[in-house]
Amino acid sequence: MNPSSKPERRIELSWQDVERLVLDLKPKLLEAGPFDAILCVTRGGLIPAGLLSELLDLRNVMAASVVFFCGPWQTERRPLFWQFPSGDDLRGKRLLVVDDVWADGELPMAVKTRAIAAGARPSVVVLHYRRSLSHFPNDGPDFFAAETDDWLVYPWERLTG
Repeated sequence: MNPSSKPERRIELSWQDVERLVLDLKPKLLEAGPFDAILCVTRGGLIPAGLLSELLDLRNVMAASVVFFCGPWQTERRPLFWQFPSGDDLRGKRLLVVDDVWADGELPMAVKTRAIAAGARPSVVVLHYRRSLSHFPNDGPDFFAAETDDWLVYPWERLTG
């Protein structure tokens, strides 16, 4: 699929679909673990992070709130972090950076890069990997439950209309 083209199908996921995806991730994460904490990428990563927190018995859950911004004085978009844990909270920790989907990859990679700069050892986990849209052809999530090119609508997104 051409990265500039739109997905052909719109898939509305159910809560059961999300539970199945998270359960599919569990054995992969247990084998790769242990992890010290979860760093969820808001907003899409909030619910998957909560579910993984329960499944993996990880109670240390932190949030990274980031958007991409291009001001009038800039020539390229840059991540703007509204919220991010302190370096003391991350240094030396094995983190799961959790988001719902890796589309272009900019959000999870921005969080991963900042976590590395803080001294953490992050691994990115997403429910869906959209490889064809990724801006990082030589990188991607460390763990994903499914790969797709479809336009995904998660249950929590349907609340916005």
